[in-house]
Order: sequence, then C-alpha cells, then structure tokens
Amino acid sequence: MPKTLPTPDDECSGADLATLLGISERTLRDLAAAGHVVKSGRSRYRRDASITAYCAHLRGVASGRGGDAAVTTLTAERARLAREQADTAAIKRAALTGALIPAADVERRWRQVLASVRTRLMGVPSRVRQHLPHLTPTDVAALDRELRDALTELATDADA
Repeated sequence: MPKTLPTPDDECSGADLATLLGISERTLRDLAAAGHVVKSGRSRYRRDASITAYCAHLRGVASGRGGDAAVTTLTAERARLAREQADTAAIKRAALTGALIPAADVERRWRQVLASVRTRLMGVPSRVRQHLPHLTPTDVAALDRELRDALTELATDADA
C-alpha cells in the first residue's frame, strides 16, 4: 500500500515533510533550527505553514536576502568580482596605452640585447690585437678564453 501524506490541515512527521520538500531530514532539522519551517511538537511539523515559510526562505536566498551569513557571503563575492573586473579593466587600459608590454615582446628584446652584447664581447680579442700588435697569439687566445669562460659562467648563473 503506497504511503499517503496527511491532509493539508494535519500535522506531519519530519520524514513526510522532508519527502514533500525534497530534502533530507537533517536539512529539515537545520531549517527548523533556523526558523524556516514550523514545528508543532517533537518531530512534528505544521505542513502548510512550513511550506509557506520554506518557500519564503528560498525566495530570500535567491534574491540575496538569505540571512546574515548568505548576505555576507554574497556581498563579499560581489566585492571580489568587482575588484577582479576593475583589475581586468586596468590591465586592458595599460595594454592599450602602451604602459603594459607583453612578456613575449620583452623576452624577445632582451634576447636581442644579450646576443648583441655577446657578439661585441667575442670581438674584443681581435680588436685588442689590432690596437696592441705586440701581443702574442697566446696572449690573445688567453683573453679570448677568459671572455668565453665569463660568458659561460654568466649563462650558467642565469639558467639557475
């Protein structure tokens, strides 16, 4: 025999009201403690009054008036969203005015600068030999080796 719910004028059990509202009995007890359903006694509820109160509670939650905790959370989330939107707008504005440069462009330019520095430094031994003809090929090779070692050390430090 199927289970029947009490008539609208009757009280109902917590299990019956939870089934009717589509919630667990634990949630029903929490709602009762918060005053969102109407108890009539131990484990008994006023069905019509509880449905009306529960619907009012759901409307309040949906509109952002779901109690102090819900309003505080919603207000905090709206403030966070507003900050995120303001940050996004500031970044877009900086990019449009040229105050913000894409990281890939900065990296490409630094690679060009460093390649130019390396090329210039590698040319130092031959330029020194032209200005100081008394240097032996061994002296120029030692200067070249020192420059290469310094560049290698700098590259190793940069990678770390």
